Amino acid sequence: MSSDPPVPETRVLAIASHVVYGYVGNTMAAFVMQVLGCEVAALNTVQFSNHTGYRQFKGTRASADEIRDIYEGLKQSNLTDFDVMLSGYAPSAEAVEAIGSIARDLRFKSSMKPGSFFWVLDPVMGDQGKLYVNENVVPVYKKLLREADLILPNQFEVEVLSGVKVTSISTLKEAITKLHQQHRIPHIMVTSVFFGESKELCVVGSTRRTDGTPRFFCVDVPRIDCFFSGTGDMFAALIVVRLREAVSSTKISDTQELSSVSSWISPDDVDALDLPLAKAAEKVLASMHTILEKSKKAGDEALASQEGGALSIEGSSEKSMHLRQTKAAEVRLVRNLGDLRHPVVQYKAEALWNPTEPFNTDS
Repeated sequence: MSSDPPVPETRVLAIASHVVYGYVGNTMAAFVMQVLGCEVAALNTVQFSNHTGYRQFKGTRASADEIRDIYEGLKQSNLTDFDVMLSGYAPSAEAVEAIGSIARDLRFKSSMKPGSFFWVLDPVMGDQGKLYVNENVVPVYKKLLREADLILPNQFEVEVLSGVKVTSISTLKEAITKLHQQHRIPHIMVTSVFFGESKELCVVGSTRRTDGTPRFFCVDVPRIDCFFSGTGDMFAALIVVRLREAVSSTKISDTQELSSVSSWISPDDVDALDLPLAKAAEKVLASMHTILEKSKKAGDEALASQEGGALSIEGSSEKSMHLRQTKAAEVRLVRNLGDLRHPVVQYKAEALWNPTEPFNTDS
């Protein structure tokens, strides 16, 4: 297997949370992208001891002014030559606005060279029917949608952004179509989609055509019976790399590469399954599913043998057990780098509807 990075030289500004222990936010995303050959500048929006799933943590949140100030420090030394910006959790509406202003500045710098800057926006707001940010964050994200190239909402977040209650694949397609048409978002990938007691989890993606109509695809993978933290950040980081890889190897004519097209939007005649986003999703999920399976196995073994760092916690045994289980569910990255670098694709993208037929959200 080749040891060469899968992407051309790529500089990424990653704006997200940071934890000292474990892998979430930039601790996850920066590491993944660096392992795969990207130069990553990490601008951290929070500094926590550990992720909030432990139900206890220490640390600080960055203010909007602090986020802007760090970026201004980069600018004054001409250190903003970024090809991609990946943004994740922001602790306030003002912080989200600051991140939007940074993306706007980077977009302006690249305006004379289409395709030279790409913004991946993970609108981290909540999950499983609940917001874990203040409600005033939601309208700020909605205002920024039109400026992003790719958004990565989960099932709950796509409901919040579109105003469509997602209860089926049909209503999910309706939500994605609405976002494409109202906000002109080039690429949408909805993560962690499942309904009822399904034993499969799917991601559903689309790259719009010039008239705003979607090109739907999905990738189904078996669900793993474990609640991991940081998987959204892992997905986002991997999609940056694998989409960049797919785009860089795609030509739209004898003289033009897709990477020189604004927002990396494939021509209208490209089928959903041939989209770079679909190809990227297959590799992303191949890496993730393998690593999470191995993480689950390692966590189960650690709990069974009490080698996961059994904690001496004053108070209830329930609290102690939760802390041990949460620690056991940390994603194992460092020991599984081969699965990041050389994914074996098992789960293939499938089209959700025939692109030659009229779109019908009732199907």
